[in-house]
Amino acid sequence: MSGRAQLMWDEAVTGYDFGSEHPMDPVRLALTMRLIEALGVDKAASEGVVAAPAAGDSTLRLVHRQDYVDAVRRVSADPGGADGSYGLGTMDDPAFAGMHEASALIAGQSVAAAEALWRGSADHAVNFAGGLHHAMPGGAAGFCIYNDAALAIARLLELGAERIVYVDVDVHHGDGVQTVFWDDPRVLTISLHEHPRTLFPGTGWPEETGGEGAEGSAVNVALPAGTSDAGWLRAFHAVVPELIADHRPQVLVTQHGADTHIEDPLAHLAVSLDAQRMLMESLHALAHRHADGRWLALGGGGYAIVDVVPRSWTHLAAIVAGAPVDPATDIPETWRQQVYALTAASAPRRMTDGLRPTWQDWEDGYDPASRLDQAVRATRTAVFPSRGLLP
Repeated sequence: MSGRAQLMWDEAVTGYDFGSEHPMDPVRLALTMRLIEALGVDKAASEGVVAAPAAGDSTLRLVHRQDYVDAVRRVSADPGGADGSYGLGTMDDPAFAGMHEASALIAGQSVAAAEALWRGSADHAVNFAGGLHHAMPGGAAGFCIYNDAALAIARLLELGAERIVYVDVDVHHGDGVQTVFWDDPRVLTISLHEHPRTLFPGTGWPEETGGEGAEGSAVNVALPAGTSDAGWLRAFHAVVPELIADHRPQVLVTQHGADTHIEDPLAHLAVSLDAQRMLMESLHALAHRHADGRWLALGGGGYAIVDVVPRSWTHLAAIVAGAPVDPATDIPETWRQQVYALTAASAPRRMTDGLRPTWQDWEDGYDPASRLDQAVRATRTAVFPSRGLLP
């Protein structure tokens, strides 16, 4: 089960660089692409590696206000003039030279991928540099300048799509995408994330279910800190497949922040690389089952930049390409040497954490005392009845 696939990449996306002290180090993108190449995943993508142009203002305006785009452009030309307006020049989003160009380039990859899916020149596409889901229509937030995920969806709607599902499994709530489509019943946004009590951005409560006329189009599963593989997979399968089937999307857009991993320094879930890979496979299958195979996969957060991010997103690219990498695969020594040269860190040796996660279906083993089961029940109770489904 696969489809024609393209991998979106332009080396210049590594110019999205907040500086040496910032956790979002662009080396994670370069290392991911080098691992993809080392394992031959780039050659497995039937439609090849594609570099798209940067998104222009007319495209950016599908989501972002022109005054905000103008502000990004000004700060990009003069980083020293950033004063925190529009969220630019803050600790989360420090100003840097070329900010507009790098951000628009990442957005351009996701928008071009969406266009390829809609016109039928590809069935699957991946932009692991994308997934910048916190950016708002009028401001930067959470390391995100332009919201490429929302822009890709908005472009699909402009082209005539009537039903889209967006699934976000980053450890942080996909607040920017939810905000953009809050009142639009054509777009079902589903976010599985660490509970807002314990993690930025403090939103994503199960009671957030969509605006007037779009009730049930926003879905939030707020997971307890410490949730590990079995709970993470149980929550996903208890909510996501049934809602996708109900919405009948023409395109499935997914965001795969790698920061759910137990080694991520900025969050508190305990998910393994092997569980992340299993969930990618599940979303691939759901795209074929419910969206005629149209699947746009994006990256996102992830701050264990050597041990986790490159392996996780290489698995994602390989699944998109229809050439999944066996978790037991040894990592080429050439890549490990590149890691040391770029970061002075020792690289992992295999494409696995050595685990084989399992989980119980929602119908089995419900425990009302379990915080994980309470979280899932809260989401199902808040959303499912408004869609005519049993909670």
